[in-house]
Amino acid sequence: MEIRDLTPDDLDAILDLRKRSFGVLSAAHTATWRKAMRPVLAEGRYLGAFDGARLTAAARVGGFTQWWHGRPQPMAGIAGVTVSPEDRGRGVGRQIMSAVVARAAEFGDAVSALYPATTPIYRSIGYEHAGAQHLATLPAEALRAIRPSGQVKLRRMGPDDAAEVVAVLHRVHGAARASGPVSWDERTWALWLDEADDFLYLADDGYVVYRWDGQDIRVENLVAGSEATARALWSLVGTSSSIAEHVTAPVAPDDPVLWLLRERSKEKVSLVRWMFRVIDVAAAVERRGYPAGVSLRADVEVDDPLRPGNTGRWRLEVADGRGTATRTGAGDGPRLTVNALSALYAGIPAATLRRSGLMSGDDRHDEALDTAFAARPYMLDYF
Repeated sequence: MEIRDLTPDDLDAILDLRKRSFGVLSAAHTATWRKAMRPVLAEGRYLGAFDGARLTAAARVGGFTQWWHGRPQPMAGIAGVTVSPEDRGRGVGRQIMSAVVARAAEFGDAVSALYPATTPIYRSIGYEHAGAQHLATLPAEALRAIRPSGQVKLRRMGPDDAAEVVAVLHRVHGAARASGPVSWDERTWALWLDEADDFLYLADDGYVVYRWDGQDIRVENLVAGSEATARALWSLVGTSSSIAEHVTAPVAPDDPVLWLLRERSKEKVSLVRWMFRVIDVAAAVERRGYPAGVSLRADVEVDDPLRPGNTGRWRLEVADGRGTATRTGAGDGPRLTVNALSALYAGIPAATLRRSGLMSGDDRHDEALDTAFAARPYMLDYF
């Protein structure tokens, strides 16, 4: 089995593999996908496994920004993981995933995330459940009833606004001390903002992307940095209530729209789970944000068979909203698989990790670890 970078000459083979794994793409989506993949291929972000000349598996490493407690860092978003039906169960998927994790490390990414179609393969190489995309289905009329407060200037946006959208995300997620949400790069945003069937509006501190979904509305993305902008954008979506009965939108677990609604008793929220992995312990801890008033000094022992450089004892220190992980010698402290460390990083409590068998040993620093890494991780985007 040979694993190598995929090239434009492999696009037809990749599409065939996608079709066998995820179903047929429409002609319009195929054209957009081809356009989006060419720079990805050129950057060495798409890997394939070959049995002779036949493509048996593929996966790509997306370049994202992800926020943890309001601080952005580069993140490897793994997507397009496909294995030919006749090659499943032979370990090909694990080989291609090991290769893309190594490639992410070469790009300098310290953390990685993915949406799993199945869990065991990703757990076997260090990914663990961390957060979710929360999809809320809301009555369109209830959104229409959200009254704007103040004057918020909205304008239609397009591909030339990609840089401004990225800047808005940095301001809003930073101010909200958000954990988990991601942003595509400007090049990809320019592509998404050129979708002919989407409705796109931009404010100084927010934006919305939505479209018709049959007789209802699907919000692809809505971000607002103030009450006034949240009211303006959600009520704008609600103006479709004369036709649409429901609006489905990705929201934060504690999204302000849930408090802006006049009535709120029962609500339908579906969760699309994503998994997370620490690729480089020292860099991941240093790049993360932490609560300003929290201090931590704890030794932990990490076991990472796929990335031996992470294995060993680390001293974790957090102060003034910053953290470090430095190598240390023998000492007492909890033992964590890399799965456990990744989940802890994403805010999963130590008690949960211990009772699931991912963490063991000394528990005296568990509460301090929970406080330092506290988070309610979510994503608005699916990739």
